[in-house]
Amino acid sequence: MKKLSFLILVFAVLFAIFFLLLIFLRVPFGLYPLMSYQDAIDLLTPLVLIPIYWLLFRISAKGEASRVEEMAFMVLAALWVLGHGMHLAANSINNLVEHLAKNQQIDILATDIYTLIYFYDENLSHFLWYSGILGLMALLSYREWKRPSDQTTGWWMVVLAGLIHGFTLFCIFLEGQAVVMGLPFTAIFTLLVLIWGRKKRSYQPLLAFFLIACILALSLFLGWGLYWGGFPEFSEVGLI
Repeated sequence: MKKLSFLILVFAVLFAIFFLLLIFLRVPFGLYPLMSYQDAIDLLTPLVLIPIYWLLFRISAKGEASRVEEMAFMVLAALWVLGHGMHLAANSINNLVEHLAKNQQIDILATDIYTLIYFYDENLSHFLWYSGILGLMALLSYREWKRPSDQTTGWWMVVLAGLIHGFTLFCIFLEGQAVVMGLPFTAIFTLLVLIWGRKKRSYQPLLAFFLIACILALSLFLGWGLYWGGFPEFSEVGLI
């Protein structure tokens, strides 16, 4: 049975769509033009991804989860949704403010209003959201490590999913000005699994998936940092 490996691939693809591809839909939303299609579709992000996180949480390990594990999942999922909701609203308003300023309609970029919007958009929301992402990655890995379901790893699905997810993680942490969170986490996760989980990956698909994702993300972080002498966002170097 490789249903877990298939679910992992579905998760990686949907995660990439909601986190990366929606940026190309930043055009006015027909029903409410002050919003963009990106904003409208992004409303679905937690409604799609959190249930998949829950399925991964349940089927990647044997037996029922402990009360502590379930509480940890709920807290981390709440943190994830809190960060996402804050970012969705603040980013939508930030985009509108910058558009109005660019078109010389009204410019509040030098005011405390914009400073607060930017703080919610680029700082607090990212810290909350990405803490949820990394926390759920750690929790799911811990639960599978502790009580693996013994499902064999569908390697082509898991490797493809890991490469997609690793690239996605690199992009969101870099553009989200959160490499200070992403780089050490991926480094520590990679070392721990390579040292102590070498014999587990063939029957722990989720662990193999996150390991591949972390190795790729870490490699991209290090390569980007060496090339640029730091971690400028894609937008700062003219790539988006």
